[in-house]
Amino acid sequence: MVKIVSRTYVGQANVYDIGVENDHNFVIKNGFIASNCFNKSHSTAYAYVTYQTSYLKANYPLEYMSALLTANSGDTDKIRKYLDNCSNMGIVIDPPDVNRSGLDFTPIDDKILFGFSAVRNVGQNAIASILEAREESGELIPFKSLADFCSRVDLRTMNRRTLESLINCGAFDKIQPNRNQLIHDSELVYEWAQSRARDKASGQGNIFDLLGGGFAGNNNQSQNHGFESAPKAPPVNDLPPQEKLRMEKELLGFYLSDHPLKSIRQSSSVLAPINLAQLGEQKDDSILCAVIMLNNVKKVVTKKGDSMAILQVEDLSTTSEVVVFPKTYERISHLLQIDARLIIWGKVDRRDDQTQFILEDAETVETVKMILVELSPQQAGTIEEQHRLNTILKAQAGDKDKSRIPVIGIVQSGNYREIVRFGRQFWVQDSTTTVQALQNGKFHAKIKQLTSS
Repeated sequence: MVKIVSRTYVGQANVYDIGVENDHNFVIKNGFIASNCFNKSHSTAYAYVTYQTSYLKANYPLEYMSALLTANSGDTDKIRKYLDNCSNMGIVIDPPDVNRSGLDFTPIDDKILFGFSAVRNVGQNAIASILEAREESGELIPFKSLADFCSRVDLRTMNRRTLESLINCGAFDKIQPNRNQLIHDSELVYEWAQSRARDKASGQGNIFDLLGGGFAGNNNQSQNHGFESAPKAPPVNDLPPQEKLRMEKELLGFYLSDHPLKSIRQSSSVLAPINLAQLGEQKDDSILCAVIMLNNVKKVVTKKGDSMAILQVEDLSTTSEVVVFPKTYERISHLLQIDARLIIWGKVDRRDDQTQFILEDAETVETVKMILVELSPQQAGTIEEQHRLNTILKAQAGDKDKSRIPVIGIVQSGNYREIVRFGRQFWVQDSTTTVQALQNGKFHAKIKQLTSS
């Protein structure tokens, strides 16, 4: 390896990328300088490493992806990308588990178990303490309750914030799935366990320890004594699914056990055939529709004093940036709430080799409606019927800027079913009057919410 100790400016020169058969010289004839010389040994080494990694990924996908996730556990963006790769490969990622997880991502039973090292607020000392308490004297002894966990783990390495992070990321779900109950219990159990630890340190065992044959030792019988006396908070309902997912994302950097958009993936695909990962493949000025989660809003003031925004959004494929110019921002700013599920319309803009999504309209997914028109093959294939349907829809379109309700055609004959997405020019303003007009025209039509089952 060559170490550069100084740099000297030698003027400008023509630069070529060349391959040198014999000696590898950087200065060649006529004062020309060869840069980025890629000699045969270097290229061979790269090819060999590429072959090795490709072989491992093809033949040992669990082990390979586990190692890749572990090596990048501190980079949320890369972890998210590799988790998407796992999903595409059919590899299931199990959430953290206090009784199973280790420091790193681990392949177990055709799945990859999430490692503690990728959970925020959980430090190396806390992880070491969990693993040590769980494997006493070389024997795996699972934690049976929150009180059991707090009694056996060295609380000097684990503060309340760490304990709450483990609860909220799902690491205790196999013990108690009600995370909200565990959070309320932890406020009492943590102090109770600290008091037990102080008593043990000072040589004062409580009565349960004494009845168990001394202070809580390393056998199962002694460990069970006293846990029933651990304080518990009054029963509470679990957190709403949306709140549990929000906490997961805050601690892991992404949604793991579920995603807020998964429940509407099938219905939203009718409206948004292009996901954010495909944004760069679209033509300039293409009109797109996407269903997204809003992660962040950065408000910007223009030179004229107008407000606009840069949005950080995500769908099931990737994260992206969306630009909202002043006129649009003034109209939809009340919808731009963090963690909101939105359907957005906009166009592709390419500048300086950068692809942007320029937002032109938005609506919360909970308020999005569609009109479904059921057509027989005879109706769909008859020009007169097509013209009649077009006439009704155009009469209901009204002001183009206010027409936000899409129309979907369903052609069905026996087991054959085809979905036809009508163009934006056929979208309508009022769902009720449109359905009534279609029914009066002898078409089977109904209103469907995007979020309905």
